[in-house]
Formats: sequence, C-alpha cells, structure tokens
Amino acid sequence: MNILLIEDNISIIKGLTYALTKNNYHLITKSTIQSAVEYLQTKPDLNLIILDITLPDGNGHNLYDHTIHNLNIPTIFLTAKDEEDEIVSCLNAGAEDYITKPFSTKELLARINRILLRQEKKNIIHLANLTYDMDKYVLLKDGNPLNLSSLELKLVNLLFNNLNRVVSRNTILDKIWEWTGNYVDDHTVTVYFNRIREKIGNDIITTIKGIGYRIDEK
Repeated sequence: MNILLIEDNISIIKGLTYALTKNNYHLITKSTIQSAVEYLQTKPDLNLIILDITLPDGNGHNLYDHTIHNLNIPTIFLTAKDEEDEIVSCLNAGAEDYITKPFSTKELLARINRILLRQEKKNIIHLANLTYDMDKYVLLKDGNPLNLSSLELKLVNLLFNNLNRVVSRNTILDKIWEWTGNYVDDHTVTVYFNRIREKIGNDIITTIKGIGYRIDEK
C-alpha cells in the first residue's frame, strides 16, 4: 500500500515514517505544495494521501481542490484545533477524514486502515448478475469474464468510477480522444454503448438523452 504524506514538520514525518513502515505501508513524503504537485503529475500509484493544511508555500486545502480531488485518491487532512472552518470545507469538498494535531499515531493508523478497507470493498462492485473489479478492469457476468474490447472496458470503467453520476458525452468524447488519439462523433459513441449493452445483456447503463450515460447502484 502506497501512502503520500504532505507535511513539513520533521518530527511528524519521522514518526509516521517509522509507524507506517512498521505496519507494511510504503510512505512517500513531500514537504511543500510545489513538490507534491510535481510528484502527483507523474501519476503515481497511491492508495491514500495524508495532507497537512498549513504548508510553507500555501494552503493544503487549495492543493486538494486544484489537484488531488480530480485524482480520486482518498485523503486525510492534518489540521490544527482552531481550523474548524477549514475542516468542514475539506469534508464538503470530498476528503475522506481529518485528524487534529497533536494526534495519536495509533488513531491515525486505525483511520487509515478503515479507509483502505472501505476502498478495497468499493473496488469490487456487484450489480444484478454482474461483478466489476475496478482494479483488474474485469467485468464478469454470472461469474464469467465478458469479452469486451480495450476501449469498451475503459468506457465501462469510466461509468463505474462515476457510479450514480452522469458522465457527459463531451467527457466521453474527450476520453476516447485521450485513449486512442482518434476523433469520434456522437453517433460513434452511441454505437460503442449499444455494443457494450449487447454484450452485457443487462440494462445497467442508463442513457440521459442529450447529456450522457450513467450506471446506478441498485
């Protein structure tokens, strides 16, 4: 499990490095917003981020809003007791949790374990007779893998990553361009999803006319 700690307090860095390593986590540390942004731009494989609100070159909340939020990486904020407004704002923005300084390492470890366990369960989604493993990009029907093309799997993954939310046609068109380098039009998108529906044989994909597509939890 890979965890990124964005914190400039040396004693906290040393303490968490020891505790997390002892518990078989791989910890990466960054002490500024700039170094964190540069690292995140490499698209590292991260399971969790621990983020301090107050950093030498800016506010951790802004880093979360502008960079981390779009990466969908669970984040725990480290805050001072007098930053209640920041805490509420961070949770409203989508952060998983927060812990106030000074904190118990055991308590933080418990929160980390709870979040990672919850995320692990979320990565396997069961809908009707379908099971989708988001880590492995595998869609099963009645326990058997479906024969989807690479692009079809990416489209399915895009919808599952936005479960209960509409993915707009414009987003889908942009993603297809990003994945293939090919320009496609609205009609081609419709054809792709018709093929996916034929292979799935299940009405889990809802078309929102003129807007996009959505998969809902039943």
